[in-house]
Amino acid sequence: MIIIGELINSTRDIIKEKIEERDKEYIQDIAKQQVDAGATYVDVNSGAFVWDEIDHLIWLVETVQKVLDKPLSLDSPNEKAIKEAAKVHNGIPMINSITAEEERYKKILPLIKEYDAKVVALCLSDDGMPETADQRLKIADKLINDLSRDGVPLDNVFIDPIIKPISVDGEFGIQVLDTIAGITDWNTDVHITCGLSNVSFGLPNRSLLNQAFLMMAMDRGMDSAIIDPLDDYMMKLIKAAEVLLNRDKYGQNYLKASRAGKLD
Repeated sequence: MIIIGELINSTRDIIKEKIEERDKEYIQDIAKQQVDAGATYVDVNSGAFVWDEIDHLIWLVETVQKVLDKPLSLDSPNEKAIKEAAKVHNGIPMINSITAEEERYKKILPLIKEYDAKVVALCLSDDGMPETADQRLKIADKLINDLSRDGVPLDNVFIDPIIKPISVDGEFGIQVLDTIAGITDWNTDVHITCGLSNVSFGLPNRSLLNQAFLMMAMDRGMDSAIIDPLDDYMMKLIKAAEVLLNRDKYGQNYLKASRAGKLD
């Protein structure tokens, strides 16, 4: 399971405050905790700073990379911020994100190719936010075909079906699960990820809903998630599910985690 740690996001009040204060120790500690818990990528986002997002994103990348050798997910709707952050990133970054919107696609594609980057590809088009699984699958198909045509290896692509809160409409979760199953059936090399916590927004005991949804999504074929890796029970469930879904050969990772006391 490819885990993208979501905690260094300026939409969180504490993170915004620490970015403003240039509190390197706090940001670095959060980054290290996520990697220690199992994060494959660490997402960095400074989008809450409308006028000086670029400076803040560069600072985040440089600050985190001083203590980690893991790749970062450069999270911004601003292609200029992604471009400048990619310049100071060590190794191959993840770009979060591209969409099927014509203008954004044209702006982000050159950055993906220049840095051979991994990329989160949101199921969003010029027609707006999709509602149904069929609409999501149509956009996903376009993204996969366009990115492949434009020379992006499909193993670098992480399709995100876009989860919306089930507190708004109980069908939203089902539509995303059906989308994941549909993409999996295509048997391509693309990965499937999602901002998991969106599903529970507005409801109590959110972690319980997030955990249950993740198990359902993994069963449909999802192999990545943008989550809080410090949710210890969530990470244990992932290890268990990988064994049960035959994604962990001979249970090697499960056994290793058990011996290290990470499943207690």
